Amino acid sequence: MTIDFSLYLVTGRELLPPGKEYLESLEEALQGGVTVVQIREKKSDTLEFLEIARESKILCAKYKIPLIINDRIDIALAVQADGVHLGQTDMPVHVARNLLPTGIVIGVSCNNPDHDEVDYVGIGAVWGTTTKKLTSPVIGVRGVGPLLQALDGTNIKAVAIGGINSTNVLRTLHGSVSTSGHRLDGIAVVSDIVASSEPRSAAQRLRASLDAWVHHFDVQSRVPQVYSVETIKNGVVELMQVIRDKSPLIHQITNVVVTNQSANATLALGASPIMATAPEEMHDLSRIPGGLLINFGTITNKGSMILAGQYANEAQKPVVFDPVGVGATQFRKTTASELLNAWQASVIKGNAGEMASLANSNEVQAKGVDSVGSGFADPASFIREIAKRERCVAVMTGPTDWVSDGTIVVKLENGHKMLGDITGSGCLVGTCVATFCAGASLLATAPGTSPGPELAKLVRGNMLIGAVSGVLALTVAAECAAERSDVHGSGTFLPALIDELYHLKPETLLSRAKVQVL
Repeated sequence: MTIDFSLYLVTGRELLPPGKEYLESLEEALQGGVTVVQIREKKSDTLEFLEIARESKILCAKYKIPLIINDRIDIALAVQADGVHLGQTDMPVHVARNLLPTGIVIGVSCNNPDHDEVDYVGIGAVWGTTTKKLTSPVIGVRGVGPLLQALDGTNIKAVAIGGINSTNVLRTLHGSVSTSGHRLDGIAVVSDIVASSEPRSAAQRLRASLDAWVHHFDVQSRVPQVYSVETIKNGVVELMQVIRDKSPLIHQITNVVVTNQSANATLALGASPIMATAPEEMHDLSRIPGGLLINFGTITNKGSMILAGQYANEAQKPVVFDPVGVGATQFRKTTASELLNAWQASVIKGNAGEMASLANSNEVQAKGVDSVGSGFADPASFIREIAKRERCVAVMTGPTDWVSDGTIVVKLENGHKMLGDITGSGCLVGTCVATFCAGASLLATAPGTSPGPELAKLVRGNMLIGAVSGVLALTVAAECAAERSDVHGSGTFLPALIDELYHLKPETLLSRAKVQVL
């Protein structure tokens, strides 16, 4: 049979709130948009499980919703369920298939690409969960894509499970898409619906997010955005004016080495910096229009970084991640993975060594915070692939800068060698990118702007234009600073660079910008 797996409810009577009956909760969930129900009764004896399954089957039949039984094939046969779900330690699929009538759906739990021929798989746990004892580690949102890609060319459906709720559902859907464009067929939810005193509303919230995201994804896949050098340059100029008119707040959790110069660069561009790190401030700051930069050159505020990114995702604000020196230590690699699973970056910016480390590539090496060697043989293909994998805009800085949204690649050839002579020039790029991405977000939310598909996104605005703008602003300003007669070395170059950011004019940027669209 054909099943809509989009909103897959897994029951758990032990999670019901006080005063809420099981069948009452189930019916409200069905009314809210649940498309398939799995009955999970790990602690019930056979007679109790059978009675629960019978009552659930009658209710699901009323709403024409398929019923799946967890583990117990005898119960599934007794109530004529539409399918069974088998865990990693349950009956083998081929044995279950021989026992069940033709047409019964079989699903399995998995966290690796090896599985028998089944009708669907439950991939997870994606987030930490307390609703069941996990037999394998949490795979994280970024671990779903490779498992989906393994299903390419098959008819096997896939749902994500484990800790999914209305606050992380968009992150889960967006971040799970494979590099081949394979998306989830649905999400499996337990406590966000079952533990709610208003399961109908809980299901409706999830349903609305699902429908909006799927529609946007499908449209975007069919009609990708087209860019030209002219549209990019015009977009940069437009954002320059927005920033100076609106002065967005740029919240920067950054390293101690560059705090002062990053704040000054933000001011020079016309925005307003705040370098707050206390976790208690993260929610309030996320509600102020602007952008967020997370730079972990000195990792001392990981908890605040996690909260800030999650709150920014909820508020649809840009999150720019600068994984400074990520390849230097295992701690940095682990922290980067933890952060990128906790929230969706809008832009990831790094030098070749840092980006190689994120991609687990050995083609380019890093020494501390610096990239060493001749770089990638095919930087355009590399940056496109990492943007696809991380589901965001990727920026790779160097003598030539590369920016991609996973579809197009923009090559930028501005800058000056003196940028390499000052501490934190890469961090300044991150600040500029965050500032221009904030401008792009403000532009997308301006009065009279139709929200359209933005409601299905974790960030508003064109992050590719924002990222390109930020890189160009700094590199063009660097060229202007290096040409000044009062610049004699790195000591005079840095203040001159801030001055040139302050005085940067649209016509200067347009005349100097060296942009190619690949």
